[in-house]
Amino acid sequence: MTSGGRELLKWIAVLLMTGDHIAKVFYGGDVPVVSELGRVAFPVFALVMAYNLAEPGADIAKSVRRLAMWAAIAQPAHALAFGHWIPLNVLASFALAASVVWAIRAGRWWFVAGLAGPLPLLVDYQWAGVAVVVAGYALRRLHFSPAGLCVLLAIGLLCLYNGNGWALLALPLMCLGYAPVSVPRTRWAFYGYYVGHLALLSALAGLAG
Repeated sequence: MTSGGRELLKWIAVLLMTGDHIAKVFYGGDVPVVSELGRVAFPVFALVMAYNLAEPGADIAKSVRRLAMWAAIAQPAHALAFGHWIPLNVLASFALAASVVWAIRAGRWWFVAGLAGPLPLLVDYQWAGVAVVVAGYALRRLHFSPAGLCVLLAIGLLCLYNGNGWALLALPLMCLGYAPVSVPRTRWAFYGYYVGHLALLSALAGLAG
């Protein structure tokens, strides 16, 4: 995928995620089309992240630390917006998934078992979310056809978790990642947006309540 294509995918996912969060906070999570399209955001984020983690020279440990830091910053606003502390927000899901990838790459299989065993119960999308990232990483890193089947199976698990098949739309959408477009890379802007929009939603929900 191109750098610009990956950024384009992330910002498309941001729009879908934002619509889904507005629907959850203000309309009980049931806004036709908006809520369904929200199910596409996570697998797009997950597959783009998996691609980035598989890039030569990627510092996976640094990614884990950054994701964990922003997950901790976002969690209070997430809890206020959605009314629960567990499961933790999606950045915690990505931090856990990246940790599993790091452990696999390091060959620390006992650590993989510890991370991928009980811990997904604490994060959003649980084991299905971790599986999408790990399968996407394997597909990009190992370049073998069974990994493609693993991605399909992981998306299938995500569909079961969501209770619908809308996450499958992420697969054709990923084709945009190969578009020869120029979209500036804005890593910190995404994290800031994630925290900021949760804080705004929680404040507005408090005013509305």
